[in-house]
Amino acid sequence: QVQLVESGGGLVQPGGSLRLSCAASGFTFSSHRMSWHRQAPGKERELVATISSTGGLTSYADSVKGRFTISRDNAKNTVTLQMNSLKPEDTAVYYCKAPYVGRLGSWGQGTQVTVSS
Repeated sequence: QVQLVESGGGLVQPGGSLRLSCAASGFTFSSHRMSWHRQAPGKERELVATISSTGGLTSYADSVKGRFTISRDNAKNTVTLQMNSLKPEDTAVYYCKAPYVGRLGSWGQGTQVTVSS
């Protein structure tokens, strides 16, 4: 019943931008913290950014701070990740997560971001 569906990934050149979106359903979106994570080939999944239920508090991994912005629209049940000044090391599958939804948290299916010239 709970669904998180990411979109917006693709191929972009270094220095370019992408905007990822996550559409949520099946739970009270406005009551939950949301987060973005990523996993590069051969690497552990890592936390990229989090946002509080109201959007008032955000946090970022040091590697993306100043380049990425997480936001949400509780009226549309969406959370977004604006990614600017992209680097090859940003290449990964990006996932949105609702950490307190479901018994072990809930994950989207992921969307591929490839930064390459």
